[in-house]
Amino acid sequence: MIIDDVKITVLAGHGGKGLAVFSKVVNALGPTGGSGGNGGDIFLEGVADLGALRQFRFKKVLEAENGKNGKPSLNDGHRGNDLTLFVPVGTVCHNLTTNGKDIEIIKIGQRELIARGGKGGRGNFHFRSPINTSPRQFEQGRPGETFELRLELKMIADVGFIGLPNVGKSSLLNELTRANSKVANYPFTTLEPNLGVYYDLILADIPGLIEGASEGKGLGTKFLRHIERTKILFHFVSADSQNPIEDYNTVRKELESHNKELLEKPEYIFISKSDTVEKSDIKKIENDFKGIGKDSVVISIIDSDSLKNVQKILNKLIEEKKAVPSTQEL
Repeated sequence: MIIDDVKITVLAGHGGKGLAVFSKVVNALGPTGGSGGNGGDIFLEGVADLGALRQFRFKKVLEAENGKNGKPSLNDGHRGNDLTLFVPVGTVCHNLTTNGKDIEIIKIGQRELIARGGKGGRGNFHFRSPINTSPRQFEQGRPGETFELRLELKMIADVGFIGLPNVGKSSLLNELTRANSKVANYPFTTLEPNLGVYYDLILADIPGLIEGASEGKGLGTKFLRHIERTKILFHFVSADSQNPIEDYNTVRKELESHNKELLEKPEYIFISKSDTVEKSDIKKIENDFKGIGKDSVVISIIDSDSLKNVQKILNKLIEEKKAVPSTQEL
């Protein structure tokens, strides 16, 4: 099960305490107390593992190491070790303590500071002066930052497969990629997003939507959230449906209710499971979509020619992704 929304508490390391001590060496009796080390910072770092938030399912409090206290002979305490929290690419970090600007992890290896460690306190060596040759002052280390965070995964994919439950999204993903999505002939086979890679494209099979999904029905809004971060939508409508146009409009309505901007995304309509009905029925569905101003592509996973048509579309998208705008002057 993918964990895509968790709350955690992070505690950066506290700074170490400065030391007040004096040299015992004859003719060198001045202050020699070292300063405390700084506390460790806490970072987020993006990784490709979609299930990386699972580590926070039960471990809710994460702490970086405290700085060490100052030592004699002008030796400062060691700095506390930093703590790095690995999160999936597409994670949005909300700071619930400060309500500040969200941090988004959009690249593998992207590293963001989320909690700064406390500064170490100064030892008495740093308080010496011509009028205070034997200072006994020292500083306590400062506390590290402590925040309550919400980590929300919004997948980033080039293409998102959407549609009602049981319309063949997972089957096509398995055919096109090395994904091993569960496939069966009943609603909600897909209970969590599945990813596959087709050359340079990331394909995401989004669990099926039903009427009322934007209000939390069925698998609810948690998967509508994932669609927000996909660049292109492949909308699947089953050829064996009683009313394919109504199915299409149902999903579009839920997208609009959740976020109207989703309707602006580039969309390809696929009439799936074409092998389950007569050719005359397929033609009628195509004409129905043309009647509402929509082109459609007929596919079946057991028809190699139709799969090649899908691959042509994907290959075109790859070329568009690689295209670099010309910088030459006209």
